[in-house]
Amino acid sequence: MNIFLTGSTGFLGGELLVDLSKRKEVNKIYCLVRALSEEHATIRLKHVFDLHGDVFDPEKIIPVLGNIGEHDFSHVLLSNKIIRDTNIIVHSAANTSFSKIYDKIVEQVNISGINELIKWSLTLPNLETFVYIGTATICGKEVTNRIVKEDESPNPKVHHVVKYTYTKMMGEILLAQHLPKEKTLIVRPSIIMGDSRDWLPRSYVILWAIETANMLRLVPVNGDSALDVVPVDFASNSIVSLLFTKRKHSVYHISAGQASYTTSKRVMDAIEPSFPHLPPFKFVPKPLINQMKLWAKNKLPQEAELYQYPTYLDYWKGIFDDVNQMRILLAALEPYLEFAELGQIFDNSRLLSDTGFQTPEPAHIYLARSAKYLKNIDVFAGAVDP
Repeated sequence: MNIFLTGSTGFLGGELLVDLSKRKEVNKIYCLVRALSEEHATIRLKHVFDLHGDVFDPEKIIPVLGNIGEHDFSHVLLSNKIIRDTNIIVHSAANTSFSKIYDKIVEQVNISGINELIKWSLTLPNLETFVYIGTATICGKEVTNRIVKEDESPNPKVHHVVKYTYTKMMGEILLAQHLPKEKTLIVRPSIIMGDSRDWLPRSYVILWAIETANMLRLVPVNGDSALDVVPVDFASNSIVSLLFTKRKHSVYHISAGQASYTTSKRVMDAIEPSFPHLPPFKFVPKPLINQMKLWAKNKLPQEAELYQYPTYLDYWKGIFDDVNQMRILLAALEPYLEFAELGQIFDNSRLLSDTGFQTPEPAHIYLARSAKYLKNIDVFAGAVDP
C-alpha cells in the first residue's frame, strides 16, 4: 500500500514516518514537505532518520513539495499524478501554537488545510483510510476532574482553552461530513510530551513548558491535578498499530488513562534531583501568575502575597538579565497551566483492547530520564512560538 503523510518532519509526524517505513505492508510513503526543491526536501526527510540512526530508503520515502496552509492546496495535489495511487492518508500536520496572535494562521492551516486535503481525498480511486490525528482535549474546558470517553466528542457547544483544540474539533466534523465512517480513523492523543527512550527527542514540543517551570521554580498551578501525558514513541506505535489491525471503532484516545496518568507535582519531583543547585519547586495558586507579571513590570503592590516568597524573587533577579523577560514566559505558559488544572484523564480502554498494548509508562517516570536534555531547550524561542 501507498501512504500519503503530512507533517512528516514534525514531532509526531517524524516518528510516524520512521515507524511506517519499517512496515512490510508499506510500499511507498509520499511525504508532504515544505521545501525549496526536491533535493532540499530529501535532506529534511533524511535528517529525521539520521537523528536516531534509522535507515532512510529513498526508493520508499518520496518527497512531495507543498504547504498545507496554501490557498487551493487541493489543486497542488491534484496536479501531482504520482500520488494518485495513494491508499492511506495520514494527516499529522498542524499548527499547534497556543498563542492568540497566531489564531488566524492556526485556523488556516488546521481547518482550511484539512478541507483541502479532504477535497483531494475524494478524487482518489483507491483510498482505503483517512487517518486524522486530532487531540483528546477537544472535549473542552468544561470537562474537569474526571475520565473522558471518546463518544463525548466532538461537541460544538463546548468552550476551548485555545484555538488549536477548536480547530482540531472542526477537523473531525469536516471529516464526518464528507467521508464515510468506514474510511476514517480518528486518533486523539492526549498531551504528547517527550520520548520514553533515553535519547535526544526529535523535538522539544511542549517539553519547553516543563523547562520553563523548571526555570521559574515557583509554579502557579495546582500540582495535584491529574495530567494525561504520553511519550511520542507510544503515540506513534499506537497509531501505526491501529492502522494495521482489525479495529472495532473509528475513534480512539491515545492516552495514559486511569492507570498511568500523572500530575505536575509528580513530574517536577521526578526532575528535581537533576537540578540540585536550584530552589525547591513550590506550587502556588494559579491566580498568583498575575502578581508574577506585575512583579516583572516592577508594579507589584507592597502588600501583595508574592512577597511571601523572597527566595524566588531574589532567584529570578539573578537568572534574568531583565526581569521583564519573565512576562514573555508567563504569557506563553498560561494556557498550559490552564490545561494542567482541568484534571482530565482520557479513557484508553478501546486502544488497549484492540492493539493488545499495555498502558504506557507514566510521564513522571520517563521524563526523569529526559531531565538531562532540558538544558538544551531555548525557553524564549518556545515562548515566542509555543
